[in-house]
Amino acid sequence: MRIPKWLLTFTLPALVLVVACEKMLPKAPAADSILDGPVGGLTNSEMSTFLHGDALFNEQIFTVETGLGPGFVATSCGSCHAGDGKGHPFTTLTRFGQYDSNGNTFLHLGGPQLQNRAIPGFKPEQLPAGAPHSNFMPPANTGLGFLELVSDADILAMSDPNDADGDGISGACNWKKIPGYLKVFDFAAPKNGYYIHRFGKKAAAYNLLHQTANAYNQDIGITSVFEPVDPYTGLQTDPEISESDINAVVFYLQTLKAPIRRNSGDAMNVQGEKIFKQIGCENCHRETLKTTTSKTAALSEKLFHPYTDLLLHDMGPALDDGYTEGSALTSEWRTPPLWGLGLSKNSQGGSYFLLHDGRATSIESAIEFHGGEALKSKNNYLLLGDSDKKALIQFLESL
Repeated sequence: MRIPKWLLTFTLPALVLVVACEKMLPKAPAADSILDGPVGGLTNSEMSTFLHGDALFNEQIFTVETGLGPGFVATSCGSCHAGDGKGHPFTTLTRFGQYDSNGNTFLHLGGPQLQNRAIPGFKPEQLPAGAPHSNFMPPANTGLGFLELVSDADILAMSDPNDADGDGISGACNWKKIPGYLKVFDFAAPKNGYYIHRFGKKAAAYNLLHQTANAYNQDIGITSVFEPVDPYTGLQTDPEISESDINAVVFYLQTLKAPIRRNSGDAMNVQGEKIFKQIGCENCHRETLKTTTSKTAALSEKLFHPYTDLLLHDMGPALDDGYTEGSALTSEWRTPPLWGLGLSKNSQGGSYFLLHDGRATSIESAIEFHGGEALKSKNNYLLLGDSDKKALIQFLESL
């Protein structure tokens, strides 16, 4: 069939333009090189909610007119979690006011979080004299929905608070009461009215709704039906963000994909993984966990590989800041997931800032700060030869 000349006149230039544009446009980054993006298998409706939550989390910037402050730390969620990755020393949070399991004694002076910035006409908060405190680096967000669905039974099975097996590693849960707006997990295993918490540096948040509503309130000064009291003034206000928007952000965090491991078949990475287990790192940084049943099919009954046990461990005097939350000791920290570790620098200005407060500027330095229950593993690392150390670090950077 002959093609009319008039059609060629319009079609050929258009095709040339499309081909030229395709060559000029940058390629999308590989899925294993970025942390953001949805978990596979979401329905159309779930994907719509994910995208709405994504826009709220990464694009919504609060102003005085939309409820910012009076005191605040940041003006948006994404400003502390660029690309859903770890924060930077400039975005650390200061938590203060508790030094033992009896609770926060500085709530009347602004605890538990310092709002170090303020809108015009108000003064930023100052750290009260004598208040125990610690700096918390914003964590990466990916894979959180999987961690939320680890059953309490599985967490308890990994715990050994009295070191009954004598291996020097205990692992304890942070038992706390929960605010009234939270729905208890179907798989919850309460103890005398207290529940296992799992999110945050000290595992002080029960679930992602708890974490999210608290972050809006404490980080941005935004009240909601869940957290209606302004942290700066102490006054109850009308909600400054809707319940549906909070829930969309929660769903976004629940359905962010887990970090994808890179070059897992590389010989040095394989050797590094073997060393990781041999020197005892996997005792706390558990490679594989599983989710329980979920109404979100993409998250339901899945094996995943976060390298954490979600438990508190005594990390020794070097990491004891004299501050705590809930039932944790001041030297106890929740085992941070290691997945995505090798991508941390992408959101941290090209350099590592690791541990709870970013004090370690390399993976080696982070290992060397380990003490307490992790002292044996650290010493095993220090005894390794240079080639084995290199293999271990390369393995960790592949996660």
